[in-house]
Amino acid sequence: MANIIEFSGPVLVSADQERRGLWSVDGQLTFDRPSAPPDAVLDGWVLPGFVDAHCHIGLGVGGAVDEQTTLAQAQADLDAGTLLIRDAGSPTDTRWVQQREDLPRLLRAGRHIARSRRYLRGLGHEIEPSELVETVRKEARDGDGWVKLVGDWIDRDMGDLASSFPAKTVKDAIAAAHDEGARVTAHCFAEGTIDEMLDADIDCIEHATGLLPRHIPRLVEQSVPIVPTLVNIATFPDIADQAAGKFPAYAQRMVRLWKRRRERVAEAFEAGVAIYTGTDAGSVIKHGRIADEMAELHDAGLPPLAVLEAATWGARRWLGAQGIAEGASADVVVCDADPRRQLDTVSSLRHVVLRGKIVLRRNAVL
Repeated sequence: MANIIEFSGPVLVSADQERRGLWSVDGQLTFDRPSAPPDAVLDGWVLPGFVDAHCHIGLGVGGAVDEQTTLAQAQADLDAGTLLIRDAGSPTDTRWVQQREDLPRLLRAGRHIARSRRYLRGLGHEIEPSELVETVRKEARDGDGWVKLVGDWIDRDMGDLASSFPAKTVKDAIAAAHDEGARVTAHCFAEGTIDEMLDADIDCIEHATGLLPRHIPRLVEQSVPIVPTLVNIATFPDIADQAAGKFPAYAQRMVRLWKRRRERVAEAFEAGVAIYTGTDAGSVIKHGRIADEMAELHDAGLPPLAVLEAATWGARRWLGAQGIAEGASADVVVCDADPRRQLDTVSSLRHVVLRGKIVLRRNAVL
């Protein structure tokens, strides 16, 4: 007997398409009413499952975490409606998560690739420039189509942010990843790092706190999106306080970057730069905060529909994942109110359905 769920409310198929009449039959979506009665009827506004495009499953404050902790992280994201995760670097082999039907879908990027003694200990490969190209090739082969570079970090000799690798080496490494069929994203706090990454044909910029007007036309022309991770950028003042005594220039820069966080996102959005949601969960940021990141983007000036595009339809297209379509996997969330008009409804979902299984259920009609 088929497992059938009926979605009785408005279905937001895309940013500009709403329709009625959607069912899940044995885990697949259909717009054709089944002949058999449904096992459950879920009412509310239906959206594709949320995307966290910068998330660290299997990462803790000191590096790799055990399987139980990894499971709890994935479940926290699931409960918040995050049904697709683009890993942005993890020291843990999380292939087993991909085998679990009850956990979010996961696109792995392998480990961060950072400069020796220039990153948080235990998180990534810490290498010298001469090792970058081959390390990128290896991670490109081992991951699911993405490689993560740490583009800049504090240089303690300089006392400020500085690029991790020479620009020419970065360009060669990104070309190697492309040769392997993978895309590259990079952690970028500083202004100059964004220039170097765009020169090297990067595929995505993480954080982008150093975004300047000169970068924006290039991001648009090269179709390079940004993932601002604003819930993480909110920690910059604390980082600055801790560093002020020993590294005053670095502390002052982190505060400046923090103060412009919303302005730069608004400027990018107005210019047509693609923006996607990412929480940077893992390490100091708790999992399950996708609604907080959506609220931050809204506070930065993105209207609700643009925020939803960043978290659902647009992010899924960018990552090559299905949304709400005939025959697609039934990975959807159900809201109490129309999120296009009441965005905060995403913070308290009525239902979450993953692969046709109801994992969060409130007020279902049986």
